[in-house]
Amino acid sequence: MLERLDYLWRLTLTGMCFATFCVGGSLASVLVFPPLRLLPGGRERYRLRSQRFVQRAFALLIGTLRTLGVMRLELENAEALRQCERMLVFANHPTYLDVVILLSLMPRASCVVTSRLWASPFYGGVVRAAGYIRNDAPERLIDDCAAALADGQPLIVFPEGTRSVPGQPLHLSRGAAHIALRSGCDILPVVLRCDPPTLAKGMPWYRIPVHAFRYRVEAGTPIRITDHLTPGMPASLAARRLTAHLEQHFTQELKRHDRT
Repeated sequence: MLERLDYLWRLTLTGMCFATFCVGGSLASVLVFPPLRLLPGGRERYRLRSQRFVQRAFALLIGTLRTLGVMRLELENAEALRQCERMLVFANHPTYLDVVILLSLMPRASCVVTSRLWASPFYGGVVRAAGYIRNDAPERLIDDCAAALADGQPLIVFPEGTRSVPGQPLHLSRGAAHIALRSGCDILPVVLRCDPPTLAKGMPWYRIPVHAFRYRVEAGTPIRITDHLTPGMPASLAARRLTAHLEQHFTQELKRHDRT
C-alpha cells in the first residue's frame, strides 16, 4: 500500500513539474526576458543574463525533484562542467532531462536545440533569449557553433542527435565531430546514466519507475582536438575518425558503468 502511494505521489509530482516547465517557459518569455533586455549592456549582456536565469530555474526544478523524492542525482567531477570555458561538452542522451540537468550545473553555457523549439509557445522565448543554437541548417549550424565557442562560452552538444533508445547500441552523427574540427576546441566528454530508464525515447512521461530513479553525471578527461587533426587530411575523413573515437569512448564508459 505504501509503495503504491509513493508511486502515485511521484507520478503526480512528475506531471506537475512538466506542467510547471511548460507554463514557466511561457511566463518567463513575457515577464522575465523583456525586463532583462532593458538592462544596460547590450545584446551580449542580455544573452548572458538570460542564460543565468535559465541555469537558476533549471537548478530549482532539479532541486525540487530531488527534495520530493522523484529522483536521486549523483555527480562526479562536476567542477569540470562549472569551470569549463570555450569547450565542447559532448554527452550521450538517455532522457528528456539531460539538457535541463547539464544547464543547471553550468552558470554560462549555450546548447544546440531542435528547430521546433524556436516556434514553441512554451520554450521559444527562452531559447531565443538565451541565444541557443538551432539545428535546422547543417552548414549554418557548424558556423554558429564555432562563433559561440569563439565568444569563450562552453557549448553542449548531444552527438547522437536525438535521445537514445534503451538497450540499443550508441550511434553518433558526424555533425558533432565537424563542429569540433571547425572550432578547434577541446571536448569534455560527459557520460549520463539513468537507472532505471525513464523519460527515454518512446517512453511517455507518465511511465515512471516503481522507485525514484538514479541519475548520474560523470564528466571525464578532456579530449584534445589537436590529437585528431592531421595536416592535409580531408575534413570528411577526420570527422569520420573522430566520430568513431567518440563512439568507442562513450560505449566503453557505459559498459564500464554497467559492470560496476
